[in-house]
Amino acid sequence: MSESGRRFGGGGSRERSRPVAELTPEEAGKKAKEICFDLLAARPRTKDELRQALRRKGFDEQTRETLLGKLDEAGLVDDAAFAQLWVRSRHTQQGLARSALVAELKRKGVDSDVAVEAAGEIDREAEEQRARELVRKKLRTMVDLDERTATRRLLGMLARKGYPQGLSYVVVREELRDAGAESTLLDDIVPD
Repeated sequence: MSESGRRFGGGGSRERSRPVAELTPEEAGKKAKEICFDLLAARPRTKDELRQALRRKGFDEQTRETLLGKLDEAGLVDDAAFAQLWVRSRHTQQGLARSALVAELKRKGVDSDVAVEAAGEIDREAEEQRARELVRKKLRTMVDLDERTATRRLLGMLARKGYPQGLSYVVVREELRDAGAESTLLDDIVPD
């Protein structure tokens, strides 16, 4: 190994640097599989994410689809399992609501029905509880703000995270009251 950390020799280095178009179908399949395994080792991926990565690297459609079919059959790529993990993680860590999670999964190439089913694991009570946690946390940083500004910021935060407007109004009003407000700007909008 040289001082820069590069290895000298090793016949495999030429194969890595050759453009995909110059590889035999067998070599292309092997290289595509290595790329997919590397991506999957980093984190779970959807079939579409792998497809797009291979397309960007220059692999033809037949190579991509053949490999993705094999990975699917072997259980290495499972969009439904990916969607379930994604929903749990993003709802817990980022506080995203069901609608935002469905939108993210669709952007990642997950089928709409699969995305809706995965997001359906979060029931309304869990979604409301998470919204309350987010509002309480944000309220702790808003001690010097007037009620109008605090209300606007809290509603905006929940909207960006995909929470329904009605739920957001109820949660923000109730949490402002719990924090000591005798009345809120939302009292006329949200029925008791």
